[in-house]
Amino acid sequence: MSTSTLVRPTQHKIYTPKQRSNGLVVSRIAWYALCVLLSILMIFPLLWMITIALKSTNTIHQIPPQIFPHEFHFENFILGPEQIHFPRLFFNTVIISVLSTAGNVLSSMLVGYGLSRIRFPGRKFWFYIFVCSIFVPPMVGLIPIMRLVIKLGFYNTWIPLILPAWLANPVFIFLFRQYSMAIPYSYDEAAKMDGANHWTIFWRIMVPLTRPVWITMAIMAFQASWNDYLTPLIYLISDEKFPLSLGMASFAGMFGGVAVTPYNYFMATNLLYMLPPLILFFVAQRYFMQGLGALGSISK
Repeated sequence: MSTSTLVRPTQHKIYTPKQRSNGLVVSRIAWYALCVLLSILMIFPLLWMITIALKSTNTIHQIPPQIFPHEFHFENFILGPEQIHFPRLFFNTVIISVLSTAGNVLSSMLVGYGLSRIRFPGRKFWFYIFVCSIFVPPMVGLIPIMRLVIKLGFYNTWIPLILPAWLANPVFIFLFRQYSMAIPYSYDEAAKMDGANHWTIFWRIMVPLTRPVWITMAIMAFQASWNDYLTPLIYLISDEKFPLSLGMASFAGMFGGVAVTPYNYFMATNLLYMLPPLILFFVAQRYFMQGLGALGSISK
């Protein structure tokens, strides 16, 4: 005799619309709570800098430390910068950063335009050369470049801080080239039919259409030049030519060591030092996010 077995259908739990809605709300609350926690962890060092900058000299080493000062000493933002001649160093840093940023962006755009819009033999070869140069450590050419700077008489001047930026940046060349490749060639052909040359096409077509990417390049170049410490340390020896990066590094030494440094003055000056890159980023963050988003979609 054959025995037959009953196979019971698998029972799936059925959720009502209300249960699904409650589960979705719980998951969103958990996700938002995690994001808030991570945001607090990321922003806490900046908040701690602000609180120290507003404290008096007697309370910065207090144990246990005060999270929030009882009295706000806004004079630290005046007394601190006076210790390192902040206006002079700020002017030096602005000049170096603006000229370096302009050279980095303009030269990289021109090279990227040539690699993306002009057809010539060996175009891909030169593009691969530029891409491979990204992986070369900057320390490799440090000594040869320094010897060249000394022989040319540019030592202790701003020229070695500015001139190399006008020779294009491989990373920016890659970014601009990839962004330009997504723009149809029909724009160039239409402009050439109207008698436009490559210089006109670059300024009147490519520059407006690639605004997000070159603004992204400008932000990155400005922040790199503003925070550069090694290059001025190598090529500058006169205090009158120092940028703020060297001035902030020498802040502790002028008081006889780190242990006796007035950190309320130091943090107040450091906040002023951080302010221009932050303002630039928040003003142009819309184009910055557009540029990164467009580059991400192009890479896919």
